[in-house]
Amino acid sequence: MSVASPSFDPHAFKRLRLWPQAAELLGIILNSPPPADKQMERYFRSHRKLGKRDRGFVAETVYGCLRRLRLLRELAGGDAAPHAAIVAAELLLQGNNAGSLSNARLTGGDGWRLHDVTGRVERINELELSPAARASMPDWLFERLGAQFGEEESLRLCEALNRPATLDLRVNTLKADRAKVLHQLTQEGAELSLTPYSPLGLRSKERASLFRSQAFINGLFEVQDEGSQLIALLVEPARREMVMDFCAGGGGKTLALGAMMQATGTLYACDVAHWRLKALKPRLARAGLSSVRSLNLSSENDAHLKRLAGKMDRVLVDAPCSGTGTLRRNPDIKWREVNLAELVELQARILEASARLVKPGGRLVYSTCSLLDEENGNIVRSFLSANPEFHLLDARAILHRQGADVPLDNEMMQLYPHRHGTDGFFAAAMQRD
Repeated sequence: MSVASPSFDPHAFKRLRLWPQAAELLGIILNSPPPADKQMERYFRSHRKLGKRDRGFVAETVYGCLRRLRLLRELAGGDAAPHAAIVAAELLLQGNNAGSLSNARLTGGDGWRLHDVTGRVERINELELSPAARASMPDWLFERLGAQFGEEESLRLCEALNRPATLDLRVNTLKADRAKVLHQLTQEGAELSLTPYSPLGLRSKERASLFRSQAFINGLFEVQDEGSQLIALLVEPARREMVMDFCAGGGGKTLALGAMMQATGTLYACDVAHWRLKALKPRLARAGLSSVRSLNLSSENDAHLKRLAGKMDRVLVDAPCSGTGTLRRNPDIKWREVNLAELVELQARILEASARLVKPGGRLVYSTCSLLDEENGNIVRSFLSANPEFHLLDARAILHRQGADVPLDNEMMQLYPHRHGTDGFFAAAMQRD
């Protein structure tokens, strides 16, 4: 099996003067705990001399290297230096021809030379690389994916995870329908298509101009992956109901639920991170949602939840997880340590706690952005076994009612980038008898 080249912009790599900045930022991200996007924001704030195009080049170079980091390090002979990964990527894109590149040491003083990797790149398909290395995944993750899907499909899945994500928009139905937003954005110069499954979604070919558009300023749409939109559809909230987004995070699903409720009833946005709820306020105002109540929790057993026990018509639990389904957007996640056992224990606790809020006849939706069954189906099956008053609903039937016909393997919704073109979301809908 040949190894596919990284999906970088080959023309951008001609700007070799920006290699040191890209290597520096890559090193910072790999050696610091904050997420890559936060590290980039901080880096560019402290390097204001970099122009818009230069920042774009550095960001895309770093993201490309994060996606293919293990493969690039293998080609560099196991060298962990950020320079090595970046130049290995360049050599791949230049047809393995290093003639235009100098053999002098790169800025950074790490003692690494270009010719050390050239020969290995030229023999890329002769190298005895493991499937995990070819997929550019850590062993622990590829082993789990292989156990679930088999090696062949795991490689296809990983290839999709190593490509940049699409940019999806969700139309705010409080203010407009999809046809109106499509027309307005097209008039403003955007290139858009309809998302294949979500009836609320649009897919954009480029990003920058959207946030300067009058449609965005007026709150006609929000950026939200199509898979995340489908999770909100699974909740299926109605007007004047009491609904809770138990782990609201950035609030994307809260906004979707509020629009589906037509800004009626009561919608709680809960999270243990108060700064996330604070950041949600301007988004709520732009969307025209005034019925959302923010609830800052100390834990899944916060005392504030006791008065709401048994009162919720719908509860969405978008549980903390490994994030393996979002590697297209957050490739740095796979190079960070993950305590999966601790996560699984937390997920089970959160699901149990949130279930106490659901009234008889109400719906509980458990979701993650993980690909791993131990965070997904296993959690749901264990919960249902311990809580016979809940039963599983068929996600396919719910989505069909909402105008979304999604090919799924069973009653639970598991989305994959190589099959559905979305992030790797999971969701299961359950009803309390």
